[in-house]
Amino acid sequence: MARRWAAQLAGTNGVTLSAGELEGVLMSVAEEAYARADTAKEAAIQRFADLYSATPVGVLLADQEGRVLDANPALTHLLGHRPEDLAGKPVTDLCATPKDTEAVLAGLEDLRSLRKSRHREPVELEHAEDGPLRTHVTIAGLPGDTPGTIYPVLLVEDVSELSLLREALRKQNVQDPLTGLPNHRSFVNKLEATLALPDDDQIALVYLDVDGFKVVNDGLGPGAGDQVLRHVARKLEDTFSGHGAFLARLSGDGFAVLMRGALTSAAVIDLVEEAMTELAEPVYVDGKGIGVSVSVGIVVQDAHGRTQEDLHRAAEITLHRAKENGRAQWMLFEEELDSRDRRRYGIGAVIGGALENGEFELEYQPTVKLDGSDEIAVVNAVLRWNHPEHGVLGPDEFFPLADTTGMTPSLGRWLLTRSMADAAAWHAAFPATPDLCIRLPLRFAIDPNLVGIVRDQLESTGLPSHKLRICTDAAALSDPRGEVLEALAVLADLDVKITLAVAAGADLELIHTHQLPVGFLILAGPLVDALASEGPEADTARKHLAALLERAAALGVKRIGAEGVHTVEHARRLRELGIVAGRGRLYGRAATADEITSLIEQRGPRPVGS
Repeated sequence: MARRWAAQLAGTNGVTLSAGELEGVLMSVAEEAYARADTAKEAAIQRFADLYSATPVGVLLADQEGRVLDANPALTHLLGHRPEDLAGKPVTDLCATPKDTEAVLAGLEDLRSLRKSRHREPVELEHAEDGPLRTHVTIAGLPGDTPGTIYPVLLVEDVSELSLLREALRKQNVQDPLTGLPNHRSFVNKLEATLALPDDDQIALVYLDVDGFKVVNDGLGPGAGDQVLRHVARKLEDTFSGHGAFLARLSGDGFAVLMRGALTSAAVIDLVEEAMTELAEPVYVDGKGIGVSVSVGIVVQDAHGRTQEDLHRAAEITLHRAKENGRAQWMLFEEELDSRDRRRYGIGAVIGGALENGEFELEYQPTVKLDGSDEIAVVNAVLRWNHPEHGVLGPDEFFPLADTTGMTPSLGRWLLTRSMADAAAWHAAFPATPDLCIRLPLRFAIDPNLVGIVRDQLESTGLPSHKLRICTDAAALSDPRGEVLEALAVLADLDVKITLAVAAGADLELIHTHQLPVGFLILAGPLVDALASEGPEADTARKHLAALLERAAALGVKRIGAEGVHTVEHARRLRELGIVAGRGRLYGRAATADEITSLIEQRGPRPVGS
């Protein structure tokens, strides 16, 4: 070819070289180009070999019959085989199950017939020592030695750790890691699936809370608390697992049991009592025997037409009722009680918004002197709630709920600040005004900030401290959560008058026991009520009241009032015993701040010297 091209070029105008010389030049160029092509080919082959050896993905080369020709180091390491052990074996010998063998054979067939690579898919391959290994395999092809031939290549990725991670995450999503029980999400899913079944069965939902769990956690540490929870989980499993029950841990110390079938309330209660008996046996943690009790709410109803939300709320409310009734007991769902409790909890849930929206207001109950003058000695501040749905609610209806929701301090502060502002306005307008008496709700009475709030309000309103009376009772004085006695002593030093509400002689003895700085008593309860009646009951009440007043005088308290004065005769009998003032139905309904202003104008107290 070089000779022919040289002969043609030699006859061309402008070419000065002979044909022989041209042939030599062309041969040199050809040899140089060939050498360069060989070098590029060898470099490409070397790059492929390096990639094949270094890639972390397992690569298996097979022949057209699907037998192993070669495997890179990543694959032999992954499967625990030596290259010579794999050579000549059918690729399918590496598959762990018949299903995996079918998947690989299908991929090889697709490659032969359709010239189509098989997409990445999960396949379990057999490790030489450790058994099945989870992998992802992609089957591709490389051109063979002769035209039209194709050799399979298997690209193998180890996904066993990824699979383990996914399984761990799945378990975290549906399983409680401490007890091994299903978690709250899993329980909700199970409940919804159970309710979706077509059978017209009974469904039982049992909610359990460990009583006093915070005492265990705080007293012995969270490690002991964890052991107690695992103990409770085991005991509940022992009791309920043989009855087709689904058991879960819902919260910190809360558990739930779900059952469906031909159930009766009596049968479910029997299981609950059995579990409570088992749990009563102490669990020992570091040699310390910890007693465990649970409060239980039980709901047994027709499954048809129920929703997960309705059943959950019914079980929660029934559990709350069990706790309120003293703990360590079960309560069975009752429709009537459920309606009542839903109303109560519905009221308690919106106290914060009601306070912000101005639904609360103050009323004042006048306490009138029993000497016939009808002078107002004291006005007692009372908080009312104008509820948009349930009408006017008194303190007894919402303060217990406010304790549960943590709203009592906010309500107590509002009561204190508003009433003291009203009293300051009366004092500024009139030469003589009645004292303001505030009976604080229990949770606010034990508030450590009480003294600071009172001091700030005295300063900001200008109300003289001696015009303020703070009323307390035996419940507040006995409550271990606050330093009530110290607070009362500080308030007395500020010249605030301390009043004690008394229902019986035992309440009176608190003055002596705690050396209380009490200047006034307010009597209420059965003894005062009985004095309004006739016959032996009134005589007995008179004797007890006389003894109580004698003891009060001995303790240095001589100014005593009564609550619940019904009639003129009732007032007379109280006055004869030495009670100096009273409030109740005889003196009219509670009044607004403006109405109290009018009463002060009409009925005093009288200015000094008049």
